[in-house]
Amino acid sequence: MDTPLRLEVIIASVRPQRFAPVVADWFLRRARADADFEVGVIDLLGTPLPLDLTESDEVRAFRQRVAAADAFVAVTSEYNHGYPASLKTAFDSVKREWRGKPVGFVSYGGLSGGLRAVEQLRQVVAEIHMVSIRETVSFHEAKRKFDAGGETRDGAAIDAADRMLRQLAWWAAALRTARAADPYPGS
Repeated sequence: MDTPLRLEVIIASVRPQRFAPVVADWFLRRARADADFEVGVIDLLGTPLPLDLTESDEVRAFRQRVAAADAFVAVTSEYNHGYPASLKTAFDSVKREWRGKPVGFVSYGGLSGGLRAVEQLRQVVAEIHMVSIRETVSFHEAKRKFDAGGETRDGAAIDAADRMLRQLAWWAAALRTARAADPYPGS
């Protein structure tokens, strides 16, 4: 690849005392070590949601950031068997900019590890014409999986992250080429 793929990692939780930064920082270290990606972070805690559809500076900046990305990874918790409202609001705040791009998920939570939220999110991203990467990183009982330095020895999660990044790079490169050759059809 001539230019690295632009990967935006979306941190979904906006709750006080959230655990999201621990999980996100771990994943960001892995993603930034991958030469295929140039990695940015969209932390929804610092994103003024809901983004109204008027052309404010915040909306323009968010829209441009999403449009410039080749791929996304959502780091999401599971709240009451579902995904955070902030993430749904972010997906709903822009439209065409998500289309024809891949998205992966890093989830965390209690016994389910956030997997119920991810399965619901797959329906959302399909509706906005994104490609959901099947490989998912999931941390069950997440607070027990990380040490004080934010590292994990969860071999399954580490392996899943590496596989997801490979699949994400493949899809991102293929779809970037396709969008350049023939822009994704609008509706």
